[in-house]
Amino acid sequence: MKIRTLACVTTLVTGIALSGCSSGSDDSGGSDGPRTLDVWLMRDSVSQEFQDEFTTAFEDAHPDIRLNIQIQQWNGIGERVTAALASGDAPDVIEVGNTQVAQYASSGGLTDLSDRVDDLGGEDWLPGLAEPGAYEGAQYGIPYYAANRVVIYRTDLFEAAGIDATTLTTRDAWLEATEALNEPEGQQGVYLPGQNWYVLSGFIWDEGGDLAVENDGRWEGALDTPEALAGMDFYRQLQALGQGPRDSDEAEPPQVEVFASQEVAQIVAVPGGARLITEQNPELEGRIGFFPVPGITADAPGSVFTGGSDLVIPAAAGNQDDAYTFIEELTGDDWQSRLAAAMSYVPNKTSLSGVVADDPGTAAMAAGAASGRATPNTPTWAAVEAENPIKDYMTAVLTGQDPADAAAEASEVITRAMNP
Repeated sequence: MKIRTLACVTTLVTGIALSGCSSGSDDSGGSDGPRTLDVWLMRDSVSQEFQDEFTTAFEDAHPDIRLNIQIQQWNGIGERVTAALASGDAPDVIEVGNTQVAQYASSGGLTDLSDRVDDLGGEDWLPGLAEPGAYEGAQYGIPYYAANRVVIYRTDLFEAAGIDATTLTTRDAWLEATEALNEPEGQQGVYLPGQNWYVLSGFIWDEGGDLAVENDGRWEGALDTPEALAGMDFYRQLQALGQGPRDSDEAEPPQVEVFASQEVAQIVAVPGGARLITEQNPELEGRIGFFPVPGITADAPGSVFTGGSDLVIPAAAGNQDDAYTFIEELTGDDWQSRLAAAMSYVPNKTSLSGVVADDPGTAAMAAGAASGRATPNTPTWAAVEAENPIKDYMTAVLTGQDPADAAAEASEVITRAMNP
């Protein structure tokens, strides 16, 4: 493995003490004792039951390694990881969001795992995890698990309208069915808030466009291209078939609450939202179904934003070989299959999609994941999300402003943010 080095620092980073890092990755508890492998996993990425099962099996198979898995909170994780990578006392393995890898790799704080890709089955990885796990031609993040949006729908409302969800394999068919689902009066064919830019991204990618493109080392906003404008136009048509607000996203108000409390036929969300819906409205138990976001043609589902995690090894980690062994096992076919079943995740390889066939929501998610993408793979994309001109652009179009003018303005903001 090629390791990019980073100078150690002894000061506090952004006011956070480095005590959150490991207390010495090479601690073996004595020369004859097992080596301790410090691992950071994120809260709720695995259940305690799965963690215990994996730990027992791993330590039985590798008696010379003892796992010290520490669960981290998502809130503030960026600062904690940055501090750990700079400390010289980093954990051996860290779970990071797939779109965060470029930010950490650009600091020089991650181990280059490019020479391990073939051994880990990299040719079969989900592109939405593998591509953002690479930076400047090198692979730093190893795909761990994925999740993406699907269409969650009311099976009873579809049945009453005479609509078979399995036939909705194209955008045109989806629009036609959604319009029909606006009957009877007061029923919404779809609830789609005006600023759900993750959903918009998929429509743009389907048209062959992107949020930003790189030209000669300079990133430029691309919402004003004909392809991106076509994606926005489809979003406008779909959004108009419901009563979603034009000036807020899926969190305000929470779209699962709207679905649970009103006669809404469809939302676009991760399948886990169905559990929250039935918790709020138990009468909907057994009346919720799933299908992949339709594509332009029936040949493949629509593109979707792939969320999820990659596993990385800090350059400062003391147990590089043991860290790779951990990643090799947790991302291998056996444990990926068990993880998908236990947590309703999409496994990291396209060939493993069959392991979730018995879970309708996860199966729909896995079908869409094959066409999954991620945001532009550059550390400066974080500045775009902080300002997020895409949301304002969407509201502008949905409230009647000229799409081309609004897109050009948003693209200029994106360009400035990505080229500080």
